[in-house]
Amino acid sequence: MILLFHAVLAPATALHALLYKRDPRAAFGWIAVCVLAPVAGPLLYLFFGLNRARGRAQRLDLGRLQIGYERGRSIDRTHPLPEQIHDEFLALGRVGQALSRHPMVRGNAVEPLINGEQAFPAMLECIRQARSHVLLTTYILDHDKTGSEFRQALADAAARGVDVRVMIDGFGEWYSIPRASRSLGRSGVRVARFLPPRLLPPSIAINMRNHHKILVVDDEVGFTGGMNISDRHLVEDPDNRNRTQDVHFRLIGPIVHQLRSEFLRMWAFSAGDHPEPPKGRATATGDLVCRTVTDGPDEDLDRLNMLLSAAIATARHSVRIMTPYFLPSRELIGAIQAAAVRGVRVQIVLPEINNLPFVHWATRNMLWEILFRGVHVHYQPAPFSHAKLFVVDGYYSLIGSANWDPRSLRLNFELQVEVYGEAFAAGLIDAIDRAASKGRPVTLEEVDGRSFPVRLRDSLCWLFSPYL
Repeated sequence: MILLFHAVLAPATALHALLYKRDPRAAFGWIAVCVLAPVAGPLLYLFFGLNRARGRAQRLDLGRLQIGYERGRSIDRTHPLPEQIHDEFLALGRVGQALSRHPMVRGNAVEPLINGEQAFPAMLECIRQARSHVLLTTYILDHDKTGSEFRQALADAAARGVDVRVMIDGFGEWYSIPRASRSLGRSGVRVARFLPPRLLPPSIAINMRNHHKILVVDDEVGFTGGMNISDRHLVEDPDNRNRTQDVHFRLIGPIVHQLRSEFLRMWAFSAGDHPEPPKGRATATGDLVCRTVTDGPDEDLDRLNMLLSAAIATARHSVRIMTPYFLPSRELIGAIQAAAVRGVRVQIVLPEINNLPFVHWATRNMLWEILFRGVHVHYQPAPFSHAKLFVVDGYYSLIGSANWDPRSLRLNFELQVEVYGEAFAAGLIDAIDRAASKGRPVTLEEVDGRSFPVRLRDSLCWLFSPYL
């Protein structure tokens, strides 16, 4: 019976992988698993290999949700770009225009908020002052002191008549027990869970997570970045055993409407609840040009990969990258190498102590490829840094939720914000350079000098890097 079951299911799952996987390496790997692992292989493919999110997104009629530029996959490529954009970045602006469903908008102010000590009080204060609506998306909302403060502020806002909507990733919420969605629901807050795993009917989609971090209050102020809601980001607490450095951002201006649109798009996907809260006025208060770009395993697949490649190709002087997880695609490795050999200074800052050691080991196995071409790599010391920053030529910056790894670039739903402006980029450059100066450079000799057992371990982790 087992052999008969495998004889039927293995060819079917292998054929599905052959027809629908875009990456030949992923297709080949899944075909091998489906055929060579009796019963377990096809079951693994059914649980982890199928792109359920794309099917659900295609079945959902997003056209019913009137959220402006969301109606199209991208805006008209002839849409005029703001005059403030430097001439050498106009081509990159066109690339973003082709990849985003949003236009560039002027008049924005973006402020970095370092660690939970700066980010959480600012976010809580906005929630406590909300008059119309609060829209919050997070991957993790921990059951700790910080999480309790947020839950109480959200419940209080809902109690005074504010339209409070919270969307938590269905897998990320299990990082903390009891789950925040239950306590929020009992407090009168409307809660949606993104693709929650369940046994009946079976839906155990560990991949394709909603990694967005969005807070929009009355459409007047927005927050985004890479920070989850957790005590771990309180770095100044000496008793915090899981201290995690990070950078979040407060945004004011028309860009807030784009964060609102992306929240409502994913809310409709998860909750099927289409009525919008009243649209507030986003006042132009700054001089930055911004645009939101999303990436995911639906129709947005590979958009971030293309945007990053185009931005690196645009660079004339410098590229700075800070990320907790660095397992870039072959296209991005090629773009980084090409930039370095044409004389662009490429600096990559990674954490020396990683919360996912196997990702750190896999990264170390491929660092020789870029070190060999003259790329500067630095390890920054503990505590672990979860910050995600990208700056080109001291003018173009990319901030948001995405890491430089296969999970962010191909599996997760991610949200990034392009920021065009020298003063803002200078602040990020200072943060990246200070982190590098506190750490140490990684050399090609160090990577090549690893012992055989260490090289073997790193190579095995790298082999599974598409699934880390």
